[in-house]
Amino acid sequence: MQLTDWLPTTKKEVELRGWDTLDIILFSGDAYVDHPSFGAAVVGRILEANGYKVAIVPQPDWHGDFRDFKKLGCPRLFFGISPGCMDSMVNKYTANRRLRSEDAYSPDGRHDCRPEYPTIVYTKILKQLFPDVPVVLGGIEASLRRLTHYDYWQDRLMPCILHESGADMIVYGMGERPLLELCRQMEEGRAINTINEIPQTVFLAKKDEVPGGITDDDIILHSHEECMQNKRAEAENFRHIEEESNKMHAQRLLQLTGKVYTVVNPPYPPMTTEELDASFDLPYTRLPHPKYKNKRIPAYEMIRHSVNIHRGCFGGCAFCTISAHQGKFISSRSKESVLREVKEVMKLPDFKGYLSDLGGPSANMYSMHGRNLKACEKCARPSCVFPAVCPNLNTDHSKLIDIYRSVDSIPGIKKSFIGSGVRYDLLLHKSKDENTNKAAAEYTRELITRHVSGRLKVAPEHTSDSVLHYMRKPSFSQFEQFKRIFDRINREEGLNQQIIPYFISSHPGCHPADMAELAVITKGLDFHLEQVQDFTPTPMTVSTETWYTGYDPYTLEPVYSAKTQNEKLAQRQFFFWYKPEERRNIEKELRKIGRADLISRLYNYPMMPHYGNNKSSRDSNRTRRKTTESRQQRKGQHQINQHSERGNKQNKSSRRR
Repeated sequence: MQLTDWLPTTKKEVELRGWDTLDIILFSGDAYVDHPSFGAAVVGRILEANGYKVAIVPQPDWHGDFRDFKKLGCPRLFFGISPGCMDSMVNKYTANRRLRSEDAYSPDGRHDCRPEYPTIVYTKILKQLFPDVPVVLGGIEASLRRLTHYDYWQDRLMPCILHESGADMIVYGMGERPLLELCRQMEEGRAINTINEIPQTVFLAKKDEVPGGITDDDIILHSHEECMQNKRAEAENFRHIEEESNKMHAQRLLQLTGKVYTVVNPPYPPMTTEELDASFDLPYTRLPHPKYKNKRIPAYEMIRHSVNIHRGCFGGCAFCTISAHQGKFISSRSKESVLREVKEVMKLPDFKGYLSDLGGPSANMYSMHGRNLKACEKCARPSCVFPAVCPNLNTDHSKLIDIYRSVDSIPGIKKSFIGSGVRYDLLLHKSKDENTNKAAAEYTRELITRHVSGRLKVAPEHTSDSVLHYMRKPSFSQFEQFKRIFDRINREEGLNQQIIPYFISSHPGCHPADMAELAVITKGLDFHLEQVQDFTPTPMTVSTETWYTGYDPYTLEPVYSAKTQNEKLAQRQFFFWYKPEERRNIEKELRKIGRADLISRLYNYPMMPHYGNNKSSRDSNRTRRKTTESRQQRKGQHQINQHSERGNKQNKSSRRR
């Protein structure tokens, strides 16, 4: 390959293309990987395909003389900022605000390649150097900060990111169409401050400058200042924000901050298959820029042999940002486009015949949509599967099965794995159409027997139905049902595969007693949990708004959340009941919350029949139990009795939940 196969990143590379000037210069918080999973590459290739001269400056040095910001000069149209595939703060810090082990989107996982909040930092530098050149924000960091939002790392409400950055416009969500329309209108000579009607854009305007004036068709949110004073107002706002993000025909949102309105234009309709194919069929090299030779980019290592087959997710999980960024309506690629990309992956020099993933935001939503699309156009539900699968949703897995089998039939493909999260509630759903049910059963067997690399990862998230309700996830009984199917198919096929569940602690609505029950139930299923995380509040999710405000945005009822580090650790420790070093604190916590009855279920006692036990019977433990442990139990009995009355009340409360 030649250097000109990548979009230019330096003055020399611009000159190699014979260009004197650039139309758009993109600044990216990620390393430049020319792959359709990296937002800056997608935007750059889309602009290039439409005739624009575009360059990318990946991870510019924001210290010193700002030479990285000056090296390509001034673009003809605008600067674009794509801060990264992940929110910069989530990418850098854990839920406990500790530095992560590495930055997955930087060479060799280095932490010093991007600042915190690169959207704000980059914009301020560009506005200082080139005050008259428009700056357009894109990517997930700006998308999720397009209105007043709670910032966990600063522990405060923040206004629309346009206020803090000084940028001119936000293009939110997947930005191909709004960006091209913006370029078209700027080509016609319009100043960016007069371009205010493009869908899926955000801008600031004084009251008398709001296009068309404020009308009854607009949704006027509580002002930023009111939200600062009243958490309930912030919760009320979010319901409108989420609903309008997931409507086919949404309303315009306006929010006052000071004397200026943030204006959020409704999103574009979902991309068609032809439009999505065009985006994925661009001439990506699928490789990191040569400047990273002999350097490892962790995120690229994960996806280099994967293929994304659709956009959007109708799961509506309360803690997830996908619907706010991509929306709930599924846009699927054609089979032909998918097969073309698979053949491109096969050309990579390190490809050994194994695809790491054929998936998307969810593994098994490909080509799914409402049977009656007119009903979908009027729908305001943020989820098509919660609290139950919508009767209008066509859950047919037939086209997805065809994709899998068509890929596997390509000479040179040894196996295609499914690494994306599988929605088992879609597989268990009983449709009125028997062919759809047969396809779900066929897909389940196909998935388990041909597309699992020994460990199938799924996300029940919790065992408590009350917590799962706040998460917008199906009952844990559905996970247990799916696990029985998984185990049965493994026995029938002579396979020895594991199912690996993901769980979250400290989610809004989760109490320590819920985590204690989780420990008991997962022990009964013979799980030593490893895929776990503490809930991290991220901008523009139902869970974050509930966590911050203390209210459910849809019911406005109060909701408990673990806030302090001690409260969070008290919940998280139950994931690791099997570690000897955790036992003392777990027993102490169980007594504290009045659930000492669970101690015997976790430690050295036979499991209760209700939960079962996949290991051999432990009845013999009764006779082998050490006398020292008996003495410890008698010694602790006095403490247990002290909590018995409160424990009985807690038990009744737990059952009600």
